[in-house]
Amino acid sequence: MSRSITEHALFKPRASKAETKADITDHAARAIIGDEAARREAKTAKLRQARLENEAKQATVPAPARLRPKKAASARQQRFSA
Repeated sequence: MSRSITEHALFKPRASKAETKADITDHAARAIIGDEAARREAKTAKLRQARLENEAKQATVPAPARLRPKKAASARQQRFSA
């Protein structure tokens, strides 16, 4: 007998049934949350890449100059301009 007889050697502490169920639930919840976070990060990276590509395309194509139509003079301006 090379082992010494102690309280912990004779009676190994076991987790209670409630603690075991809590550990199972905790592990499952953390796995689900981790999976959701990974999916969210992948989606964010994909959308960021698409946005950057779209911005690069927009930067290379110059925007056409827009001509503003002349605004009609308001009634007040017409009265005082004469």
